[in-house]
Amino acid sequence: MGSARSRRKTWNEAYDAVLQNEAAGYYSACEPLARLTCLRLIRHRATSNVVLLALSLAIFSVRETRAQCAGNVSSPGAAADCAARETPREGPIVLDPTHSYGLAELIEIAEHHSPSTRIIWERAKQRARELGLANSAYYPQLEGLAVFGDQRLVNPFPKPLAPRGYIMVEAPIVQPEVTLQYLIFDFGKREGTVDSARAEKLAAGGDFIQVNQALAFRVATSYYLLITAQERLQAAQDILRTAQTTEDAAEWRLNNGLATLPDVLNARAETSQALFDLESADGDEKIARVTLTEAVGAEPSPDIVIDGQNGAPLPEALTMSIDALIDRAMAGRPDLMAQASRIRAAKNEVRAARAAYKPQISLSGSVGQTSVWPTADVGQLGPASQPTWAAGVSIQWRIFDGGARKNELLIAESKRREAEDELTAKHDQATREVWTAYIAFRTALRKHEAAVALLKSANESYSASLDAYKYGVKNLIDVVTAEKQLALARLSSVSARSELFVEAVNLEFATGNLLRNQPPATKLQSQDGNK
Repeated sequence: MGSARSRRKTWNEAYDAVLQNEAAGYYSACEPLARLTCLRLIRHRATSNVVLLALSLAIFSVRETRAQCAGNVSSPGAAADCAARETPREGPIVLDPTHSYGLAELIEIAEHHSPSTRIIWERAKQRARELGLANSAYYPQLEGLAVFGDQRLVNPFPKPLAPRGYIMVEAPIVQPEVTLQYLIFDFGKREGTVDSARAEKLAAGGDFIQVNQALAFRVATSYYLLITAQERLQAAQDILRTAQTTEDAAEWRLNNGLATLPDVLNARAETSQALFDLESADGDEKIARVTLTEAVGAEPSPDIVIDGQNGAPLPEALTMSIDALIDRAMAGRPDLMAQASRIRAAKNEVRAARAAYKPQISLSGSVGQTSVWPTADVGQLGPASQPTWAAGVSIQWRIFDGGARKNELLIAESKRREAEDELTAKHDQATREVWTAYIAFRTALRKHEAAVALLKSANESYSASLDAYKYGVKNLIDVVTAEKQLALARLSSVSARSELFVEAVNLEFATGNLLRNQPPATKLQSQDGNK
């Protein structure tokens, strides 16, 4: 794997081009040859029969799942546009306790009703409106004004003409007018503000995708934990039956004078322990149901039924090297996309802050109709109703502001450095997470293989020990030891199987591949278990 710093530099340069294309609307629709590089939150279909039999998550789903927005949400720009255009569904979700929910269906429900996705949806909508607000600075401002009034004035006047030394003038007036203000040139301040708002909109789109992926991962994890709890409950029931078999064998030997009462009491104690573990497993299974309903966004309750996917093929191998997984994460993780957009926003804020040192050239004008009917206590004044207008070009240059512009520029430059440092930290975090997920998946594979072998040998050991005990070759301690090993092997097998599913999903999440149309990073067993 190449130098991490050189990889980061290359990635940053590539992302500058990606974001420029986003800003120009290049990814508003995914071209056929570019679809493998476009994030897809809406439609995700498997591309082979093997994948169709895989995890019932979005990346492995055999059914089409619609996310929150209608149409193709293929990139941060498209996600932001969709969030600005659409409105979240209203009302809480009520799960049907008689319906068996699959994972893809639960993810779809969560995307519509989870508070976290609704919050980020509204934030993306706000960023889109802020871009519209910034663009409005390029348009002139037209205002309509109508004045209706009556005014009395006292004007000094020579006594020969005005006996009192003043005259009283009263002037009713009606003056409707339209005024225009238009900023002609500001040395790039508006452009910087608009580009910053556009980058913030793209960042909000990336956040929108990231939250949806995180929610899908949370629902998938809760889903598989519930499956684990159900399989642990089944294993606890099997362990109880095994303990009862051992107890029956001990009582049979006692009744035939081949065993002692302590042997029977010991076997009964193992049965009681198995019954205790069964009740504990039953409680854990109900709690896992509550956790899943909460993750989906429904009212926490154990009233949910899921499709446990019995016999679903397990992930058996990786399809990509660690370098390819890291490259996928660098190009596809929405949190990195969002942070790259924030860097661009910070750079444009610096441009706008520097432009504040330059003058602004504005055009102003007004046109109206002025109607007055003046009267005076001396002499005679005539009414008038004439069009009036004014026009001018102004140059405004702030000479001194007590350091306000300087501090604004320093703050903007600090935000830019902060955003760049945060991207470096996120880059390192993403690399670490991919490595961790990669190692965890390979470890889960080996643990599952070991668990399968352990369960097989523990079954054989218990069966042989029980038969030997019945024939008086072994004592009860040997049978109980084999029974405990079998119980641990059953629980280990359940945990290893669930862990393998979870780590496969975690690997896709760490590389930003959840809810995408790209090939998964893991290969699945075929229906008959062959590779």
